[in-house]
Amino acid sequence: MKDTDPSDLEAAPRMISMPVGVVVRRTPGVTRWAKWAWRVTGVLPGAPRASWRVLRKEGDVTEFHAGTATLELHRAETEGYRIALANRPPVVWVVMRPDEEPSAPWPWQVHTVSASALDAQQFLDSDAELVEAVPMPEGLAAWVQDFVTRHHVDEPFRKRRRVPHADTGPEGRGDPRIRQAADVYRAPASLRPDAAAGLDPEEPGDDG
Repeated sequence: MKDTDPSDLEAAPRMISMPVGVVVRRTPGVTRWAKWAWRVTGVLPGAPRASWRVLRKEGDVTEFHAGTATLELHRAETEGYRIALANRPPVVWVVMRPDEEPSAPWPWQVHTVSASALDAQQFLDSDAELVEAVPMPEGLAAWVQDFVTRHHVDEPFRKRRRVPHADTGPEGRGDPRIRQAADVYRAPASLRPDAAAGLDPEEPGDDG
């Protein structure tokens, strides 16, 4: 692969964007508590704005162009795009949020579309959104790959420096802030009263 000229890198835009339509499929629910089941099934690069426009209907199954979001690529997030492109096939993530309006005709709203696996992980950690990974169309994958090729720079490996242990002074000595005349490792016998008085514990005292 041809190396990127540094001057070309500086001239390339740091952020680019594209409108992306979101395709949602509605199928009959599998429980009596949910009449319908909803699933994101694809994206439409370059799609115009829309709001739950019917694309296809077969019996009880309907596919909608639910909405259009802006997919942005940022120069600082190329690592997340590389992970998305490494999937087979490459994937893009669509995030849907519940419509809180009681009278809303549709239960979900298109929140965002992202080509970054790292960005998508933040939404996957939440239970409030519907997050779906769908295949990137070939043209969209090529667009993302071209941006990554122009901007991605591998971070050099940095070995962590070992922090030396603090010097605690000569072995066997305690905290220098505490006054004591002897080693901290004194023999237990030296703590007896007769030893403290200077007497040999093995010899009887002078009775005469």
